[in-house]
Amino acid sequence: MKSLSTRTLRTRLGAGLVAGATCLSLAACTSNDPEQASDSGGGTSEAEAGSNDEAGDEVVIGFSAPAADHGWMAAITNAARAEADKYEDVELRVADGTNDVNLQISQVETFINEGVDAIVLLPFDGAAMTRTALKAMEAGIPVINVDREFNDPNAARATVLGDNYGMGVSAGSYVCEQADGNENAVVAEIAGIDSLPLTQDRSQGFEDALSECGLDVDNRVAADFTVEGGERAASNLLQAAPEIDYLWNHDDDQGVGVMAAIQNAGRDEFVMVGGAGSANAMREIQSGDSVLKATVVYPSTQGADGIKLARLVVQDKALGDLVEVSVPRTIQLYAPVVTEENVDEFLPSAFES
Repeated sequence: MKSLSTRTLRTRLGAGLVAGATCLSLAACTSNDPEQASDSGGGTSEAEAGSNDEAGDEVVIGFSAPAADHGWMAAITNAARAEADKYEDVELRVADGTNDVNLQISQVETFINEGVDAIVLLPFDGAAMTRTALKAMEAGIPVINVDREFNDPNAARATVLGDNYGMGVSAGSYVCEQADGNENAVVAEIAGIDSLPLTQDRSQGFEDALSECGLDVDNRVAADFTVEGGERAASNLLQAAPEIDYLWNHDDDQGVGVMAAIQNAGRDEFVMVGGAGSANAMREIQSGDSVLKATVVYPSTQGADGIKLARLVVQDKALGDLVEVSVPRTIQLYAPVVTEENVDEFLPSAFES
């Protein structure tokens, strides 16, 4: 695929910045410790009269997400629980996490039959869950779609998304900044699962951003978002590439394995950039003693934002910082770069790999 023009790239970047600004009123500082997160303030117990956080009619929300088989996904559900705990007018019913599409369909149908007020759904497979989400919407139950989109926009009242293309752009822009005009720099990439659109978007954003400073990806391998897969892919890459200046790894969970492979190989000549924004990656950055110098955030607050949006939709409220009187159809979160300079700002809301 050809790289985008400078004008197109800047347009996409601008759109991402606007989307990031839009969701500032949503984003809650969340933690993998629900008790800690619930003590962070806000919610109905401290709300001013007339504010969006003031207690209203009870809202029963059904929540379903894939199995918490790695840190980011576990943080999604934990953050959703913590956000619901802040509101005395929210009853959250959480289905067991599952990677079985048929079971997730059954879970959502149970919520429909129970007559919940809203459903927050991070689908294991967006396309496969579309028909069931449409069924909920047709029953008058608003669906908040999180992270993985349905293939019919009518299947959700609102959608909360990370920015996979923007992650790639942020990572590539950071590499360009570090390379500082050196067009001979050797750049490597460890992707996630290549068949997934999210991986393709991340790689395309990375490629497009690198092209702005005359760089391209010299060595690329794909992993599978697991520690074992990351170590295996990184080992293969390091054997194939005797010289690397910059390495971007798409996912900090698989990055645990990537870091193990780097240490086993005794390689330290390059700058590494992570992806997703895990707490252990941020601590590596904070130490200053690692090849890992930055990570690009893919917010694990999306489930929490979904809970907050569901409550606002059911109570017929809008976002407090917008003039618009209804909740927007789509909110896309920003993908900032975390470095040693700003890591203290992001570490409290990071997830554990």
